[in-house]
Amino acid sequence: MPEFFSDSEQETEEIGFALAKKDKIKFGDIVALKGDLGAGKTAFTRGLAKFFSPSLRVVSPTFSILNEYKTTAGRILHFDMYRIESEEDLLSTGFYDCLGGGDLIVIEWFEKISDFFGENTVNVEIAKLRGDKRKIVFERLE
Repeated sequence: MPEFFSDSEQETEEIGFALAKKDKIKFGDIVALKGDLGAGKTAFTRGLAKFFSPSLRVVSPTFSILNEYKTTAGRILHFDMYRIESEEDLLSTGFYDCLGGGDLIVIEWFEKISDFFGENTVNVEIAKLRGDKRKIVFERLE
């Protein structure tokens, strides 16, 4: 499993950008982001999205649950599952309707839905170390 280290929010964005640029994350993937509050999940997503469309303004979907970003390559569906407590909650988001369409699906707080969703293609775990330092572990599951 490749590991990356970041010393700032900007570097976390750059790691997301680099993984997309190297075709490690692409449309059709589901990106399962895991990490504590403030770990850098949205920063990682911002970098990933910038590769596909540099002008995108990516913000956390904490209150909306889903932000949709349109790019020339397709849609990026950015979910935040922090408030999901049950499979009924997950069903109410329309999440299952978004699967299989070739979109790039990025899910913050994936650990909240992992019991209800068994298939993911890319795991990204972001761990806070000290200060602004982060450890990012990338794993593609085939």
